[in-house]
Amino acid sequence: MPSISERGLNTQASPIRKLVPFAEQAKKEGKHVYHLNIGQPDIKTPECALNAVRNYKGKVIEYSHSAGNESYRKGLAKYYNNIGIDITQNDIIITTGGSEAIQFGLLSCMNPGDEVIIPEPFYTNYNGFASAAGVVVKPITSSIESGFALPDIGEFEKLITDKTKAILICNPNNPTGYLYSKEEIIALGEIVKKHDLFLFADEVYREFVYDGLEHYSVMNLKEIEQNVVLMDSVSKRYSACGVRIGAFISKNKILIETALKFAQARLSPPSYGQILGEAALETPKAYFDEVYNEYIERRNFVIDALNKIDGVMAPNPKGAFYTVIKLPIDNSDRFCKWLLSDFSYKNSTVMLAPATGFYSSDKHGLDEVRIAYVLKIKDLKNAVEVLEEALKVYPGRTN
Repeated sequence: MPSISERGLNTQASPIRKLVPFAEQAKKEGKHVYHLNIGQPDIKTPECALNAVRNYKGKVIEYSHSAGNESYRKGLAKYYNNIGIDITQNDIIITTGGSEAIQFGLLSCMNPGDEVIIPEPFYTNYNGFASAAGVVVKPITSSIESGFALPDIGEFEKLITDKTKAILICNPNNPTGYLYSKEEIIALGEIVKKHDLFLFADEVYREFVYDGLEHYSVMNLKEIEQNVVLMDSVSKRYSACGVRIGAFISKNKILIETALKFAQARLSPPSYGQILGEAALETPKAYFDEVYNEYIERRNFVIDALNKIDGVMAPNPKGAFYTVIKLPIDNSDRFCKWLLSDFSYKNSTVMLAPATGFYSSDKHGLDEVRIAYVLKIKDLKNAVEVLEEALKVYPGRTN
């Protein structure tokens, strides 16, 4: 049999999705599974967006421009202008989800063997995208004890070599919910300027910022406009994960021209997704207010409830709808599998994401899991109760 590629063999399986067969089996056995493992909100997609797809009158579903429909890019540029980001439609390439935007960034800016610095824990697919591009991830580790605050800027300097080409951040952060302050973003900008690096920023959770804090975009940094790349998505903003529409944004014209070559190679982003994305730009403020208040309520409940469980540490996230929590367990991969295959309480169990997959080395995340508080309060209450009972009887409990 022909051999599989080293690239394929070395690419990490998704820690979020690798447990799906065990969840499916649990459901076949009649268990109810509370899904706290994945960022799939139960919030309704805006009606204006759904109606645009329902009412589409075209006779043919055509290719769009490889950069995306011009009308959508113009509308998207207006959206960014309204939040203080000065760009035009020519600075935007519409992508197949935020994932493709990240891939375009790595492929356009970096050569095989180049290094990207990423604060960890980080969105697990960064590892996969980097591996596919032949890029080496250099992690800088934050700790749960500090609420996953960004490590001292001097720690970034220690990792920079002649192979370093970029820094990648997610703000607010997936999986921790950490929100970078304006001061931290500016400090990162100074390092990028000093060493002439690219600064990639995944800002898909921009609308989900809590406690009176404000999001500061890397696109607002001065003097490094040519170094900055913004990756974005409609998935979470409009609770439309399945339409697979994102955006690759930069004021660097050569970079946009380069990324467009990769966009042309995949022909065009999804047509129906663009129709929905463009219509979603008309979503009323009342929708976001309702969603915001719902997530605040969910966050407050779940963090309070988790911290009441013996042996659990749950930092209070300032953004997104995730938190990484510390549990009294020996191995998070083993625990999350055990929950699905060997445990039930009131004929229910809970699906979590092992935090090991959000770090680049095996030694981190063994006693941590990511929780996505994307369910209604009633379901969150039941899920936390199931988790508390599971911890009482888990064979690998550590205290």
